[in-house]
Amino acid sequence: MNYSFFDLLTLIGSLGLFLFGMKMMSEALQKVAGSRMRKILSAMTSNRFLGVVTGFLVTTIIQSSSATTVMVVSFVNAGLMTLVESIGVIMGANIGTTVTGWIITLFGFKVNISAYALPMIGLGLPLIFSKNSTRRSWGEFIVGFALLFLGLDFLKGAVPNIKENPEVLSFLQHYTNLGFGSTLLFLFIGALLTVVIQSSSATMALTFVMCNQGWIPFELAAAMVMGENIGTTITANIAAAVGNVSAKRAARVHLLFNIMGVIWMLCIFNWFVDGIDQFVTNKNGVSPSESVSSIPVALSLFHTSFNILNVLIFIWFVPLFNKAVIKMVPSQENDGDEEFRLKFITTGMLSTSELSILQARKEIHWFGDLTYKMFGMVRKLMGTKKDSKFTKKFARIEKYEGISDNVELEIANYLTQVNQGKLSLIGRRRVRAMLKLVDDLESIGDSNYNLARTINRMRNANVDFGEGILTKLELMFNLVDEALIVMLENLNEANEETNIEKAKFIETEINNYRNQLKIEHLDNIKNKVYTYEAGIIFNDLFSECEKLGDYVINVSEALSEINPQ
Repeated sequence: MNYSFFDLLTLIGSLGLFLFGMKMMSEALQKVAGSRMRKILSAMTSNRFLGVVTGFLVTTIIQSSSATTVMVVSFVNAGLMTLVESIGVIMGANIGTTVTGWIITLFGFKVNISAYALPMIGLGLPLIFSKNSTRRSWGEFIVGFALLFLGLDFLKGAVPNIKENPEVLSFLQHYTNLGFGSTLLFLFIGALLTVVIQSSSATMALTFVMCNQGWIPFELAAAMVMGENIGTTITANIAAAVGNVSAKRAARVHLLFNIMGVIWMLCIFNWFVDGIDQFVTNKNGVSPSESVSSIPVALSLFHTSFNILNVLIFIWFVPLFNKAVIKMVPSQENDGDEEFRLKFITTGMLSTSELSILQARKEIHWFGDLTYKMFGMVRKLMGTKKDSKFTKKFARIEKYEGISDNVELEIANYLTQVNQGKLSLIGRRRVRAMLKLVDDLESIGDSNYNLARTINRMRNANVDFGEGILTKLELMFNLVDEALIVMLENLNEANEETNIEKAKFIETEINNYRNQLKIEHLDNIKNKVYTYEAGIIFNDLFSECEKLGDYVINVSEALSEINPQ
């Protein structure tokens, strides 16, 4: 076989150019549509059918079902989309990815688009150096599009030529005459290639080239396409590996949906392929089994019809998919936080502005519960001795801090939209107060995280306070805990009046005790009760508690504007 290592590198380089072009084009379009992508997904996933349309449109735009599913997984992970909402989008993404096959079919093998590749790069290159970000992104899209087809052209020329290397054909013949075994083998090859290349679109292009060169017949190419449907799910599962339980479940939905589709198709594979063959023969007058030129159209038709039928069959079983993945990825004992998303504010269109304030009020109350739960974790962290448990609890607090930031952002964005509607003067005053309130709640989350970091610093420095110092810190924690409980009582939407007097009384207690500890701290340093380093940590702990108390009273004061006395 006259196929050198240099030729192999050329093949890999051609594939790399194709992938780079696709990546560049995809990322450029995401930049152009970036700010709108979140709104598109949230507004168009109110039911499973709209979700399918959304998945199809987004994947058609960015030319990557993997990118769409990874985005969906990240939105589910952030709590911006429910698991059920994500299923429809994932199904639509499978249909959207078939557009790549049609683009290659219509242009890649029938029109010598590579001849226009360099002029397209010449057109897009000046735009890349533009100071305007939108023009720059469009320039990247044009260059990416050109590189994609340039890579495809190189790919076609880089694969071994069967006429020059008849032994390659002989080698493949050992695996193409195994009947149903060949179907399963090439299905596995398609899945494996997609896992390795990390792009079903690139594997689809490779499959077209193999058919174009006469390596494999139409029916085995169709088997590879089915395998690509399974292989493409690996990207989302890799992305979900570092996500929460909901993200893992969304990725498993993609895998389960594609596997189930392949299973039913295998049951009728020969009849279905014969049907596609007959249809193409009737339309074009040439059978894909007899002419290589008909295979791209037949393969694109198979890919599209298979995925559309898959969606039409399984879209009615979305609740079952939901239950199945919940059993596949059960909640862990300490993972009650897997569903960290807005509980009351919908991700779709806003309701009446005045009613939206009530929704926001419920959400803010839940946000307050989250910050109180976080403080409870900090108290438990203080008494944790075992290293593995300490690390786990500290990581959980760190995760809650990030969630606190996201929740504040989502509620603030929601309130900003509400403020643009028709509101009474009292309504506008309440929205302003709520914006201040969620900022203070997020600051409580920051203070909780700062306390956890100080405790972690204390542990790393091997600082061991005596019983007396620990008792004083415990008393300060109790005062903060009491302040948080009063804050939650005030946040309760059932309470029409804010108990500001009690909140101020506890705040005064915290301030007075902080002043007392500060004086004692200076005496302890002077009398060498503890080291200077330990003293700094002690001071940081009670000072941060006092700061946390300030944010708590700010919440109650903002509430007094929402609930005028």
